[in-house]
Amino acid sequence: MNEEIKKKILEKIESYGTIIVSRHIRPDGDAVGSTKGLVTILRDTYPDKKVYLVNEDYSDQMAFLGGEDTVNDNVYDGALLIVLDTATVDRISNKNYGKAKEIIKIDHHIDAKPYGDISWVEDFRSAACEMVADFALTFQDRLKISTEAATYIYCGLVTDSARFRHEDVTGETLRLAAALLGYGVDTQTLFANLYAGDFKSLKFKAYVYSHIKTTPNGVAYIYMSEAVQKKFNLTLEAASEVITELKMIRGSLIWVAFIDNKAKNQIRVRLRSRFLGINDLATRYHGGGHEMSAGATVYSKKEMQRLLDDADKLLGEYKASNEGWL
Repeated sequence: MNEEIKKKILEKIESYGTIIVSRHIRPDGDAVGSTKGLVTILRDTYPDKKVYLVNEDYSDQMAFLGGEDTVNDNVYDGALLIVLDTATVDRISNKNYGKAKEIIKIDHHIDAKPYGDISWVEDFRSAACEMVADFALTFQDRLKISTEAATYIYCGLVTDSARFRHEDVTGETLRLAAALLGYGVDTQTLFANLYAGDFKSLKFKAYVYSHIKTTPNGVAYIYMSEAVQKKFNLTLEAASEVITELKMIRGSLIWVAFIDNKAKNQIRVRLRSRFLGINDLATRYHGGGHEMSAGATVYSKKEMQRLLDDADKLLGEYKASNEGWL
């Protein structure tokens, strides 16, 4: 079935003269890399087609990958829209998505709310970029993969898999990554852009390490107030990346970052786990995602505490019923 869907997607792409590519709001490396990679492949392969990358917001951290397009609403008439790395329509970073003639969904999240005239969802994949790489390499005799395109896709693959450390990384993930490297990806420059930080970023990490807290059963968590975000000059997106600093505490199998967003009167929640799933927990708090990587939203400090209590109970039950956890 996988091969049939990929063939249908390629046939649709070849049948349209105008193609618009979008991804999810508050984009990460996978959302940016998958869309820019696919757009580059389509532009290189089909120079006579009009191919646009259109989104309503952008990523400061991924700005080094370049900008996007601005189009008039009439461009959507008779156009194909391809949406990547986006589980539900309410998270599409393009308010005009419904104006397109047809929609293709390519995603690796749990398919809780299906959409699209063609939907290719593989929730066992480590990243949407893994699917784009699979698609491009499957039809490499018909699609042009440049060094630029391979770099975009490899970037998203590296970031969404936490440098190939997540549990959903497989031999297929690494095989595709190796194939992308074969197209001349400059990893030195890419990793410098992704991971090299200035002295202020190190001071921020020092703040994080001194303010991490844990619940009785070992849930590691931190609250990023607006005051702290202003002190370190952080965007909401950059503040949300604090979740990556919590996961190496022995015995903490669930970690949670709360990021204050007073502009929307809400607190953004990022959840990660090891060994046990937290997607159901996220769903109870206006969110969702992968089994061990999800997001949610709470609207008060009381609701934030309830989520922590539920996470602590979940972890306590897991530890009581299982052996071998670190």
